[in-house]
Amino acid sequence: MPNTYTQLLTQLVFAVKGRHNLIDESFRERLEKFICVTATNRKHKPLAIYCMPDHLHLLIGLNPEQAISDLVKEIKTSSNGLINDNRFTKHKFYWQEGFGAFSYSRSALNDVVKYVLNQKEHHKKKTFKEEYIDFLDKFQIAYDNKYLFEFYE
Repeated sequence: MPNTYTQLLTQLVFAVKGRHNLIDESFRERLEKFICVTATNRKHKPLAIYCMPDHLHLLIGLNPEQAISDLVKEIKTSSNGLINDNRFTKHKFYWQEGFGAFSYSRSALNDVVKYVLNQKEHHKKKTFKEEYIDFLDKFQIAYDNKYLFEFYE
């Protein structure tokens, strides 16, 4: 679209189905690169990504020509294929339904990049459930517990 200028900084968060720890360190970086290429091919700008064993965080500059839900669906579908076709896990891999999308101002960019890239250390202190509910509360997003990700303690 000519004459369209945007700054849509959004952190996407979604989880492995059943919250299983299926994203192994042996293929984590390959998965992250694959997801970034998928987003880039749709003219989004990946800024930071980190895949934990049971969920991921992706900070992205969104292309307004594609709906966030379509981007997430494409990332999930294509990365499911990558993981399953290469048999990176013993079990069939799927992402859970749904996702979180949290927007940020330009002034928060460096802090959010550091937050995403520091996930491994961050989760030594806080569970994914605690983190996700903190996001919902911080961004004042009303939610119903029965529609949150499947959280297993």
